[in-house]
Amino acid sequence: MRDYLKFYINGEWVDPVTPRTMDVIDPSTEEAYARISIGSSADVDKAVRAAQAAFPAFSNTTPTERAELLDRIVAGYQKRMGDIAVAISEEMGAPMWLATTAQAGSGYGHFATAAQYLRSFKFEDLRGKTMVRREPIGVCGFITPWNWPANQIACKVAPAIAAGCTMVLKPSEIAPIDAMILAEVLHEAGVPKGVFNLVNGDGPGVGAALSSHPGIDMVSFTGSTRAGVLVAQAAAPTVKRVAQELGGKSANIILPDADLTKAVKSGVLAMMNNTGQSCNAPSRMFVHRSQQEQAKAIAKETAESVKVMEPKTAEKGAIGPLSSEIQFNKVQGLIAKGIEEGATLVAGGLGRPDGLNRGYYVKPTVFADVRNDMTIAVEEIFGPVLCILPYDTEEEAIALANDTVYGLSGYVQSASLEHAQAVAKQLRTGMVHINGAGGDLTAPFGGYKQSGNGREWGVAGMEEFLETKAVLGFAAA
Repeated sequence: MRDYLKFYINGEWVDPVTPRTMDVIDPSTEEAYARISIGSSADVDKAVRAAQAAFPAFSNTTPTERAELLDRIVAGYQKRMGDIAVAISEEMGAPMWLATTAQAGSGYGHFATAAQYLRSFKFEDLRGKTMVRREPIGVCGFITPWNWPANQIACKVAPAIAAGCTMVLKPSEIAPIDAMILAEVLHEAGVPKGVFNLVNGDGPGVGAALSSHPGIDMVSFTGSTRAGVLVAQAAAPTVKRVAQELGGKSANIILPDADLTKAVKSGVLAMMNNTGQSCNAPSRMFVHRSQQEQAKAIAKETAESVKVMEPKTAEKGAIGPLSSEIQFNKVQGLIAKGIEEGATLVAGGLGRPDGLNRGYYVKPTVFADVRNDMTIAVEEIFGPVLCILPYDTEEEAIALANDTVYGLSGYVQSASLEHAQAVAKQLRTGMVHINGAGGDLTAPFGGYKQSGNGREWGVAGMEEFLETKAVLGFAAA
């Protein structure tokens, strides 16, 4: 058992105000492998006061100074990349191939991207006699999830540093260890005292205290829509800015002219990636009714080819366990609900895969003949479960894709780029991937409707941490 019992506040590792611990569970074994301290409002208050004290000096550093600081963070992160990947694999079950390349790698990418765009960003714009200034918003509170832990921490911390803000981070209590390593990286890189602070804890304790604290000027939250509502409610009395990246139920529209084998196969594999624990996963696949039987056969073969393996020894392309017992039980319950409501089980189903008797492993599962009002088509499952829905016309496919409270991402497959572009314009989502296009760290990441507000990644992500000031009469007549 490894102990990580201190918090990082004002440039030092300190004991919690009131000692209380929590086990960190390895989801591949269902056994505790580490302990963290669980903080309280008193710990949050200490961290906020440290961030407030650091803000005047840090907010007045130059963009060049902050870019050079980010360069040092990038160098330090690269040295610890292996440690971060191992931590992510142990705490949330990502196979090492994924933990290294995508999970830890995306965190590195956000810091490197921030250092790059900061060097050319204009914080001042003279418009006639008026100067329009972009200034750091202040002290930020960050509440991050367990599914892409390093990614979601970095895409908040990096732009906040670039903007000149100070911050307090509460990482997920399910996946907290990679955040502790990042704190060590930031310390070694010379981040000034109080600029970055870390307090471990749960939502009701530390999360609520951060959201409601009057010393926090902005709260950025990534997680479920249900929890996001609670964060917004807690933040409302102090009228702080709230940025949220929440749930999704993203549609993958395969148009009749697409290469069906390629489109279905890629859609299934994208859904299974990270064991389905991605908010932007293409969880609803829309296939023309005339192609349903072909699509079922392709999806079945593809899903059954996906290996479920222990994270440490998993080969490339294999998936690991779900992150926790709670998540395992939720996904099992929703698979049972899909069967109960009459969807056709094409692949997978209830229970663990053969040969895996412990750990929160789930069979790669595909349902077909799904209606858009079925529970599995409405609720975010957050597991390796794909729904295939039929459509008769393109207009119907678009209407069904938009018939959800979510609006995070969308996917369109077509042999004609122009055709795919036309459909993409009609999707009410913050992002659309055409013909399997991958992510772009410089592109805005965020959603419409109950998928949240605000944007992360790239310049758009940094702009969330800036206030706009108009200085009238700044220039002489």
